[in-house]
Amino acid sequence: MTGAAGKPPIDHAFRADHLRGGAADPTFAGALSFMRRRYSRDLAGADLAILGIPLDVTVTNRPGARFGPQAIRRASAIFDGDPQYPFGFDIFADLAAVDLGDVWLDVHHPTAIPDNIEADARRVLDAGVHLFAIGGDHFSTWPLLKAHADRHGPLALVQFDAHQDTWPDDGVMLSHGNIILRAAQQGVIDPTRSIQIGIRTQAPEDCGIEILNAYEVHRRGVDWVAERILRRVGGAPAYLTFDIDCLDPAFAPGTGTPVSGGLSSAQALMTIAALGAVNFVGGDVMEVSPPYDHADITAIAASTVAQHYIGLLATRRRNAAGAG
Repeated sequence: MTGAAGKPPIDHAFRADHLRGGAADPTFAGALSFMRRRYSRDLAGADLAILGIPLDVTVTNRPGARFGPQAIRRASAIFDGDPQYPFGFDIFADLAAVDLGDVWLDVHHPTAIPDNIEADARRVLDAGVHLFAIGGDHFSTWPLLKAHADRHGPLALVQFDAHQDTWPDDGVMLSHGNIILRAAQQGVIDPTRSIQIGIRTQAPEDCGIEILNAYEVHRRGVDWVAERILRRVGGAPAYLTFDIDCLDPAFAPGTGTPVSGGLSSAQALMTIAALGAVNFVGGDVMEVSPPYDHADITAIAASTVAQHYIGLLATRRRNAAGAG
């Protein structure tokens, strides 16, 4: 089926008959899946799944992150149909990807939320599919880490954030402020292989995780940051979590707990692009709160973080195929 002038019809998100390659939708029209990937709960043939987590139950400041997945999907439409910068090729040419839609969450039964997120993540991982999540408040990362650690063992955590997220935890509470403490205490992450980038607040515990605070990043530069991450993580299975408040509010105003003095979007993206040697087994970008955004600045930054991460996966696959 084709449209005008032999072009395929728009709405690739549900009309696509394949999981690879770009779409032809105008950037300003059509159904808005993440980067126009086909919406599907069927993981057959997929290498990568995008999962939205519309959660802001555990935020401690400004709400609205439940609308984050919608905004990130909308902003990602700008990437459609082009070779992806800085990778220089169609990152979906050999990487089959689906958009799973969002986790179903019942805000009236909040204690069930972690299990719901973890169950969806496990279904993806059990199918042998790589998972990247878009959200959503940062508590979402806790059940995602659990699911990945059960498959890969204790994870090297690469965390871009303004906050350490290591505040006191009773092991039961739902909070976006103590997920890293919990992950360290329960052996879900390996603190000796973990690193936090962009920190510019104080927490009572560092859990033995290496911290690169925002001022150090500004003083020393992207190459230094990337080298420290590569040295810290080594060859361990790694998980990337990117709290969008790692960026300065000038680059990400739409977030729940903004802190001045953060990274620019260019600094963060250049750092991610330099991490091709890291064995990432999963990742997410969190804390996008569209009610506080302006002209989709924050959503554009978050969608580009996801695009860069996926570009690393695509490059790894392309290099492995070339080596074979």
